Amino acid sequence: MTNDMDNNHLAGIDIGSTTAKVVMYDGDRNMIFSRYRRHSARAVETVHKIFEEALQEVGDVKLDLAVTGSAGMGTAETFGLPFVQEVVASANFIKKHYPKARTFIEIGGEDSKIIFFDDQFRPDIRMNGSCAGGTGAFIDQMAVLLDVDVMELNALAEKAVNIYPIASRCGVFAKTDIQALLSRHVSREDIAASIFNSVALQVITALSHGRDIKTKILIGGGPLTFYPELRLAFKNVLKINNPDDFIIPDRPELIPAMGAAITRNGSLYLSRITELLLLIPGNGPNREINSSFSRVGEPDLDTKRLPPLFENKTEIELWQERHNETRVSRINIKEVNGRELFLGIDSGSTTTKLVLVDEQGRFVLGYYEANKGNPIQAVKEGLSDFKKKFLRAEFLPHIVRTAATGYGEGLIRAAFGLNDGVVETIAHYQAARRFERDVSFILDIGGQDMKAIFVSAHAVSDIQINEACSSGCGSFIETFARSLGCTTSDFAAIACEKNAPFDLGTRCTIFMNSKVKQALREGATVSDISAGLAYSVIKNALYKVLKLKNTSELGDKIVVQGGTFRNQAVLRALELLLNKEVVRSDIPELMGAYGAALTALNNHRIRPDESSVFNGIENPDTGTDFSKKEIHCKGCENRCAILKLTFANGNHFFTGNRCEKHFSNNPEIKHRGKNLITEQIELLFDRNMEPEGDPILTYGIPRCLNMYENFPFWNTFLTVCGFKVVLSSPSNFKLYENGAPTVMSENICFPAKLAHGHILDLIEKKVDRIFFPTVVYEQKEYPDALNSFNCPVVTGYPDLLKSAINPDGKYKIPLDNPPISFKDIQLLKKQLHIFFRQFGVNYKTVSKGVEKGLAEQKEFKKELKARAKTLINKAENEGRIIIVLAGRPYHIDPLINHGIPDFLTELGVDVISENAVPADTDMALDDVNVLTQWSYVNRLYEAAGWAVKNQNAQLVQLTSFGCGPDAVSADEVREIIRNHGKIYTLIKMDEIANLGSVKIRLRSMLEAVKENTARSHRKRGNGKKANRTFMQKDRKRTLIAPYFSPFYSPLIPAAFRPLGYRVDVLPPQDKTSVELGLKTVNNDMCYPAILVAGDIIKAFQSGRYDPEKTAVILTQTGGQCRASSYVSLIKKGLADAGLTDVPVIAISAEEINPQPGFVINEKELLKRLGLGVIFADPLARMYLSTVVREETPGTSMALHSKYLSKMEPGIEKADCHYLLNLLQEAVEDFNMVKIKNGSVPRIGVVGEIFVKYNFFSNGN
Repeated sequence: MTNDMDNNHLAGIDIGSTTAKVVMYDGDRNMIFSRYRRHSARAVETVHKIFEEALQEVGDVKLDLAVTGSAGMGTAETFGLPFVQEVVASANFIKKHYPKARTFIEIGGEDSKIIFFDDQFRPDIRMNGSCAGGTGAFIDQMAVLLDVDVMELNALAEKAVNIYPIASRCGVFAKTDIQALLSRHVSREDIAASIFNSVALQVITALSHGRDIKTKILIGGGPLTFYPELRLAFKNVLKINNPDDFIIPDRPELIPAMGAAITRNGSLYLSRITELLLLIPGNGPNREINSSFSRVGEPDLDTKRLPPLFENKTEIELWQERHNETRVSRINIKEVNGRELFLGIDSGSTTTKLVLVDEQGRFVLGYYEANKGNPIQAVKEGLSDFKKKFLRAEFLPHIVRTAATGYGEGLIRAAFGLNDGVVETIAHYQAARRFERDVSFILDIGGQDMKAIFVSAHAVSDIQINEACSSGCGSFIETFARSLGCTTSDFAAIACEKNAPFDLGTRCTIFMNSKVKQALREGATVSDISAGLAYSVIKNALYKVLKLKNTSELGDKIVVQGGTFRNQAVLRALELLLNKEVVRSDIPELMGAYGAALTALNNHRIRPDESSVFNGIENPDTGTDFSKKEIHCKGCENRCAILKLTFANGNHFFTGNRCEKHFSNNPEIKHRGKNLITEQIELLFDRNMEPEGDPILTYGIPRCLNMYENFPFWNTFLTVCGFKVVLSSPSNFKLYENGAPTVMSENICFPAKLAHGHILDLIEKKVDRIFFPTVVYEQKEYPDALNSFNCPVVTGYPDLLKSAINPDGKYKIPLDNPPISFKDIQLLKKQLHIFFRQFGVNYKTVSKGVEKGLAEQKEFKKELKARAKTLINKAENEGRIIIVLAGRPYHIDPLINHGIPDFLTELGVDVISENAVPADTDMALDDVNVLTQWSYVNRLYEAAGWAVKNQNAQLVQLTSFGCGPDAVSADEVREIIRNHGKIYTLIKMDEIANLGSVKIRLRSMLEAVKENTARSHRKRGNGKKANRTFMQKDRKRTLIAPYFSPFYSPLIPAAFRPLGYRVDVLPPQDKTSVELGLKTVNNDMCYPAILVAGDIIKAFQSGRYDPEKTAVILTQTGGQCRASSYVSLIKKGLADAGLTDVPVIAISAEEINPQPGFVINEKELLKRLGLGVIFADPLARMYLSTVVREETPGTSMALHSKYLSKMEPGIEKADCHYLLNLLQEAVEDFNMVKIKNGSVPRIGVVGEIFVKYNFFSNGN
């Protein structure tokens, strides 16, 4: 025994984001000890306890140990332990024990990874980013939602029959999908299996990035160890039929720890367990790890603390006293015997609320409870609760009218036979008016959604709803309260203590996890974090959802509602950030139900003959008695599985349908509108695809992206040239899933992801070749447009598909993507002839094909607009609303728009696309404030301009998550619409098909439009924003330029000085730049745009620059990237900040924002700028090569600064010889720097140019 105690025992410690693992081997390499344990954000303490257990089990053995894991580096650095990167550890273990494995899939608590091994066992690793979709944390969240222990999830999944689509990339989206499935009475067994399927799909699509997952596949990590049904989901998604191809090792959850035990990168670390226990603390102050880049306890000096919510208890008490004064008018239950009563039910996404009022609108009873995924049962329990209270009062109520609102409105109306349905935004407005008749703005924050309602002249004038993310909602705070061991009420109370709130920013729940861990590491108390979260909730609402630039937009009569405002910290944070007092009633969580009850009361007063006595309190079980029947809809390619619920009262309700075209839940529909988009699809694709003679070959064309624009042209061109055309099948979810593993980026838009499925569909159709050209320019439609670029994704995607799917290499079906432009017809003919002459097609035939194709394209547009004009005229004559559903051409794909056109027609409105708008293209872009560079985006501006000039027209903008150009277009379309007194509605779409919040937004918009008063009373904007033009007299102004990089920015002033201009380069960006940028530009803009915009606003706010003596100068490429829109975004930002007197100058080869007074010798400027780059580059290379080797830190930076400063005279004089001599001096000086011996790794950094060179934006 003593001998064994003195022998070295190999040990590996794996500290992950949620668990800690330890393994130990004896001298014969037998595992003698192992542990796998959740550490609940107390990793060090957990590891200490594990080693205490090891001491008891194996004795005080001598350990030769190493640490690994996503949170392991901080621990290793703090305690001086050797660290092994977890990929290296896992790879070494796999190479030794499973050499035939070619793919390793591991799922951890908050991370997941796939490692691909080639034949030399070189690893290619793919890890998830900051989002924890597709990880153990996601599975934990879903178990909580289903109200089951996480281990029960597997048992449920074993009994599943069907799989349903669930979003896995975000827990919030998934909650919405699961709530929808529960409300459809889908079994928990099917939902559990669907959760595992979604995790498998997420991991594979997000991490494989188009790379083949080769067998044999080895699995690892806790979730894949403990949930066999998750493993089965991976097998099914990967289509693994041979069980030998899927390796389940012994103890797969311990692979990185076992790998760390056998891997050493340097000197050994030997320690007995007792020595290790003395080193690693078991309790005491919280010294936890949040990042593999930070030492435990090391403060982040840049962390910003916010003002405390309250300075002292007296301030809290006075504040509470003020808010306690706003109370709903009540009447005692005993006083309503014999009175007419009115019931309102709010069936929300996570909770159910009931309110009963009397004929004066006085509050009688209220009920609030979680619906636990069963809204009908929740209402029954609410009615039963009311029944008990009335029985105690010894009578039953006389309820004469009822109304429902919320996500479950239709279901609850059908189940319980309620009279009225009211969209929840209008219900909330009705309730708010009872407390503030002249209310100007209502903010409602619930469990998973947020609604902002603007009111003008006693009518709803605008509505904003959080598009998909629930950061800043009730469930967001509840999640963090639970993770920090608090109840929600306690968490809110401690936020109001004297503290220093930690600035947590505005991020989603998963991103925020790491920020909270950082706060704990820096010594923040739970009170600091709770108060910081309260600020985050409100900042998210104001700046991300509302995109607020000026609080005056909200007016002074602000009412807040929703359960989240029970949280005093959130309410206080709102008042502090707005610097205004707001009104909160004593029933904030019941306001939707209260508004529904008031709606029932109002409707009874107007139409008493339509009221009917409600006996649901007397018989609460009535709505729970129903039968189910499954129907398979054959109306389109989706083949929805419909569940028909038939209730005891005779009412029907359909669930499972993506649209309501064939199975409607709106029994009151009097007129179904016309969906011209369906006709547009038929006009587009219903064509003869055969050539006149025998075909040269069969070309497959994918039904995706810009083929929704140009198919008439390409079909005609190819058939005239002698090719047969085959279209891919209409989109469906199975087609999407088939292509998902080849998607290269999880952040790309859904229409692009869908293209992969269409290419594979054509391969299955066995076409000879696939034709998908690279279209840089579309036809120029507007004479005043700067350009007619395609979206960069649309242009580049054929190349990406060729690389990701490799149809030629794998399937012997080439994908042809010749680069072409529709901007120049003669060039188009030349480009196509160069490509198609390989098939024997001569120039004459190509020319004929182009001419006929263009004619066919023109005829398609002409016919579409003619039909639209007829529909518009008819709608105007009949007083109906026309909705322009404005997006990209491919947003008419029913899978992409998820049936929104049919839903709108169900509401009685006619629907056309932006392509069908019969507008005058000569006048289309007059009032546009941004760069008109993209063809499809320019149509949005045209459609918005047309909609505001037509009384019966409204515009709804469709955009896809991840769309770059729409980060620019959305704000501009919004301004065009709002400036003319109309309501702007933006719908973000992706693969998630649950449209609960979308339907609420669309109904809310139509309800507000019907009031009509908003249009006539609402204050209108000024149209185009005019910034000052730079004139000859402005040459004395200081020109300020944003900071780019320490390698180049210091030289810019020298290039302009001799040419008559003073240029000041602003200081490097900081956190204030980010905050101001987020308030200035759309938060979906790229990070450099946010930094640049914020930096410029910060410069003027600092007081250093006088707006009357300053101008802004930027470089602009004028290319396809949205970076070309920086100038227009800065101009809008300056105008919004009241700085219209500041001119903005663009240095560009294109005519972007011309300024007549800015006259400069371009040749001389280019010479100096060119010399700056030519000579700054080698100086930067010398610095980067030396700084990692220098013996004395700071030597290289001092040399770099010295020579960059000495370069300025050479740049100013454009003296090449001076600069060459200076560079030679620099070489000699850098060669004299004392360096350490030995080699260092060489790492190449690729990426966007600003983020790559700007140290603040890349985190240094």
